[in-house]
Amino acid sequence: MIFTETELPGAWIVEPERIEDERGFFARTFDAAEFCRRGLRDAFPECSVSYNARAATLRGMHFQAEPHAEAKLVRCTAGAIVDVVIDLRPGSPTHGRWTAVELSAQNRRALYVPEGFAHGFQTLVDATEVFYQISTAYHAASSRGVRWDDPAFGIRWPAAEARVISARDRAYPDYTP
Repeated sequence: MIFTETELPGAWIVEPERIEDERGFFARTFDAAEFCRRGLRDAFPECSVSYNARAATLRGMHFQAEPHAEAKLVRCTAGAIVDVVIDLRPGSPTHGRWTAVELSAQNRRALYVPEGFAHGFQTLVDATEVFYQISTAYHAASSRGVRWDDPAFGIRWPAAEARVISARDRAYPDYTP
């Protein structure tokens, strides 16, 4: 696997390293020892999938508060997304900054989202599916979010208007650290 740290320390792009032959290719998509060597979570006891019927669907920006903070390994298994993370860690030199990575079924990249980051995405095509490996079980009382269009972050989404977004995601208040 090829690990590339983003400009936000702790968030990593994880790409499969292909072994190719006449049949196609083979590649590892997860190796606990490789994650552990980089100080990343190496156990993901919960996995989830989201299916998004329409392009420009926006989900986010979500996180779980302490003591139930979660890390995620996010991969697009059908279609394509722009995956966005925001560093919300108190005292972090990159607090309030965001980065975006295109994940697709074709590029097979994953994004490692550490604890203390908000996560969301916008679909680029219809019929997009996103697979999440999650380090901690969902805890409804710890579920939080920041608004996708909050001027405190200034995220530049690929489609200026989300065609589909939940009422919950639209209603998050302006961010206050």
